[in-house]
Amino acid sequence: MKESKPTLWDDTMSAFDHRHLRHPYSALREVAEAWPIVEAHGVYLSLADGSKLIDGMSSWWAAIHGYNHPQLNSAIEAQLSKMAHVMFGGLTHPSAVRLGQSLCALLPAPFECIFFCDSGSVSVEAAIKMALQYQQAKGAVNKTKLLTIRGGYHGDTFAAMSVCDPDNGMHSLFRGILAQQIFLPAPRYREQVDEAALSALQKTIEQQADNIAAMILEPIVQGAGGMHIYHPSYLRSARELCDKHEILLIFDEIATGFGRIGTLFALQQAGVVPDIMCIGKALGAGYLTIAATITTESISCAIDGGEAGAFMHGPTYMANPLACAVALANIELLNQNHWQQQVSVIEQQLKQQLGVCNNYKSVKEVRVIGAIGIVELYNPVDVPALCKAFVQRGVWIRPFRNLIYIMPPYIITTDELSRLTSAICEVVQ
Repeated sequence: MKESKPTLWDDTMSAFDHRHLRHPYSALREVAEAWPIVEAHGVYLSLADGSKLIDGMSSWWAAIHGYNHPQLNSAIEAQLSKMAHVMFGGLTHPSAVRLGQSLCALLPAPFECIFFCDSGSVSVEAAIKMALQYQQAKGAVNKTKLLTIRGGYHGDTFAAMSVCDPDNGMHSLFRGILAQQIFLPAPRYREQVDEAALSALQKTIEQQADNIAAMILEPIVQGAGGMHIYHPSYLRSARELCDKHEILLIFDEIATGFGRIGTLFALQQAGVVPDIMCIGKALGAGYLTIAATITTESISCAIDGGEAGAFMHGPTYMANPLACAVALANIELLNQNHWQQQVSVIEQQLKQQLGVCNNYKSVKEVRVIGAIGIVELYNPVDVPALCKAFVQRGVWIRPFRNLIYIMPPYIITTDELSRLTSAICEVVQ
């Protein structure tokens, strides 16, 4: 007698999901449909009805090698046969050490001290705490504020929310509760220096340096705050002014890291090394959540010389062995796949094929950098309606506000990418 296969998805699951499960930035029992994915291979997401979608989002920018990659699967399986987890307090393990060695080899020389985190938001929290502990240890007790630019997004935890855009971000509801930080106009020109933004940066730092512990920003590309791209000269000026006024510089490279914008990290495009750096998302290749906050030995030693005598943070799943193992395999795979060539090919195709959207009246601007393609519209979109329109065209693209964008896996073929860009052009038109 033939055994029946277990049902991967049915109406009872849909009903339970709708009634009991909250999805990101959504109301419980929202009318918008949550599409059930039962498998994923390569760049394809398999729906419960058997149809497939080409993933244009890399599962929020993380799955850069696609899904079910044999090399990444093997790394997880090999580590799982040894141990899935062990606390990092008072203990260590080979996968954490090897991943740390690999990261130190990738990053500029001053970066030597790695604090593993369990999410990008937590890495930003850790970076902010490092900056505050550093200033306290140095005796600069009045340096308690953070400086940042508008249009930024750094995560959903409380310190991270405080440096997201206070008006147009997703956290304006908490404005009266969050720590009050200092916001600057965001630099807006990609091809030239934004003199007005630089002037505001210089003026603010000169006036308020005694109160600023650190400046935090997303280098070159602002992600979920609006997908803006700006000239690297702003980062060079920020570095000079922060050095002059003893302010730490933090780069949030959670979205830009690991090749997404054409260099391994955005800092390389500016020729600037920050004091603290946050990485995440693509670090775990879409397999397990892992992030890191990385700084220099001098800053770490200064923190340890303060009143606390140590950095006061410690996530339960810090340096999880499974996550470290797959992150290490991910870095090895990046080099084997020649990620520079992959991203360059994607960039050229996005420029050519999305450029057509500039001819449509609803389109304000098309922006492309590395493996990121952005179509900014004049008006906000109906997100559920557009998601449905994309699914009907066999692709997964999730817009927000007035932005339709894609960040596909690096392994995508030219034909698969054409299906994504064609779907965008059709829907926009």
